[in-house]
Amino acid sequence: MIAEIDAVFKKYERLVDQVDVVFKKVREQYPELVKCELQCSDCCHAVFDITLVEALYINKKFMQNVFEEKKAVILDKANTADRTVYRMKKKAFKAVEAGEKSEEQVLLEMAAERIRCPLLNNEERCELYEYRPITCRLYGIPTSIGGRGHTCGLSGLKEGESYPTANLDPIYGKLYELSQEIVTLIKSRYVQMGKVLMPLSMALLTVFDEEYLGVGQEKAEKEEKGG
Repeated sequence: MIAEIDAVFKKYERLVDQVDVVFKKVREQYPELVKCELQCSDCCHAVFDITLVEALYINKKFMQNVFEEKKAVILDKANTADRTVYRMKKKAFKAVEAGEKSEEQVLLEMAAERIRCPLLNNEERCELYEYRPITCRLYGIPTSIGGRGHTCGLSGLKEGESYPTANLDPIYGKLYELSQEIVTLIKSRYVQMGKVLMPLSMALLTVFDEEYLGVGQEKAEKEEKGG
């Protein structure tokens, strides 16, 4: 992976540290309600996408920290999960296109779907727990995005009660900002790539090389044209 991206990863890690502080504060304030514990893998079956900066980061940590023989097993699981997510999204898109369901209905149904994360091992532990995405880090405490709240079904949080809530909108705003910073830094010809969202399974399977990222493409095109 391109070395210059490491500078953006440092900024991402600082954001992760801030998110961890938020989770810790809520957990300490409501220890009887936040039920997260070792080998609780409810969040590891949630269906969600991650931003470009997170995808590049988790891919790099996967390549650096997982033994080769284990990589093959995880990638096989990722391939299965990715095909399942693709079929699910294709079906949802067709339902919206045909007018059978609204986008809001589809999003609610997608949020209720369950797909086992390829990084979840047989001991119900994450193979890359230290480097897990931000959505995973906040699962278990009340969150909101786009004005819609979410709580873990295994928590002791009671409906109608008021609790400290992590607003994901500014967090995702920062993630998109960091993603776009990468696009600008590498001078990619894919100027909108900073808005990309993908399942974690795809992030593991993708080879994020210069060709995929469009690095130097603008220069190469000028050279081909003799400019």
